[in-house]
Amino acid sequence: MSSANKKAMGLFARYLTLWVLLCIVAGIGLGSLFPDAFHLLGDMKVAEINLPVAVLIWAMILPMLLKIDYSSLHEVWRHRNGIGVTLAINWLIKPFSMALLGWLFLGHLFSPLLNADQIPAYIAGLILLAAAPCTAMVFVWSRLVDGNPQFTLSQVALNDVIMIFAFAPIVGLLLGVASISVPWNTLFLSVLLYIVIPVAVAYVGRRRLQARHTLDAVLHMMDPVSMAALLLTVVLLFGFQGEQILKQPLVILLLAIPITIQVYFNAMLAYWLNRKLGVAHCVAGPSALIGASNFFELAVAAAIALFGFESGAALATVVGVLVEVPVMLSVVAIVNRSKQWYEQREPNHSKSRPRMT
Repeated sequence: MSSANKKAMGLFARYLTLWVLLCIVAGIGLGSLFPDAFHLLGDMKVAEINLPVAVLIWAMILPMLLKIDYSSLHEVWRHRNGIGVTLAINWLIKPFSMALLGWLFLGHLFSPLLNADQIPAYIAGLILLAAAPCTAMVFVWSRLVDGNPQFTLSQVALNDVIMIFAFAPIVGLLLGVASISVPWNTLFLSVLLYIVIPVAVAYVGRRRLQARHTLDAVLHMMDPVSMAALLLTVVLLFGFQGEQILKQPLVILLLAIPITIQVYFNAMLAYWLNRKLGVAHCVAGPSALIGASNFFELAVAAAIALFGFESGAALATVVGVLVEVPVMLSVVAIVNRSKQWYEQREPNHSKSRPRMT
């Protein structure tokens, strides 16, 4: 990559939050001006997974997966404290803290401003959103905090296995029902699309590129593609919901408040616990981000399957999509800017370093 291109990429990354905000505005505007086009793109689904978004997610995560030295995955045991923190946040704290926040804000503080008949559905949507940790976008967040790629991959894969067994019981418990109809086809297809296939492609591709001594050149070439895919994903997600945002701005705002609090609470709790345990910053960063982010594809699909497309639960999960990118970018900024503070009392910060080409 030329020095001019490196400088442009550095400038782009520095003002990424600004570009994302501009894409949010563009997505809402385009979704309102051209609703039929976005409805057509939004209807391109398999098991409630939007195919255009899936393609863009692939473009985001493949460059990051190509950087992983798969022969060093055995070293993940060294990051067991970070993995333990993330698992505790994802499965023992986040779903229950979201249920509490939903009950407090929507069930009580904001109830005079909401349709009383929809409040239980709104709370159910928030629970669905928090019950499954993110699968795909966390690769982007991990990259932005210079996270250890082996840790990120292993943590996401482990969460996916746990999700298959734990999602339905946790949601069923928090919704107060005996059983729940989980869209298993969406769950399995998401794991296949966002983990199994990309990892297999990256593994084979990395070996072939290394054999031809072209890995570095390809990675440099793909960096701009990854960032462009992130921005296009933002445009699409906000374009899909542009009409809803403009029709119900107050409801959107009220739903966004507990979601935002939940993200910051879980991210900062994971970050602090990792620091207390002496975990390296390159592991603590992605641990905090994985701990805070949500698997919105599954949440939206489950909400539609359980409560219907026009339900308050479906709307609440969609608001989670809208909040995800800007709030997670702010968490990325906090993690990056606090690195010096983090490492001041971190006894083991030199132990865990990503082995990347």
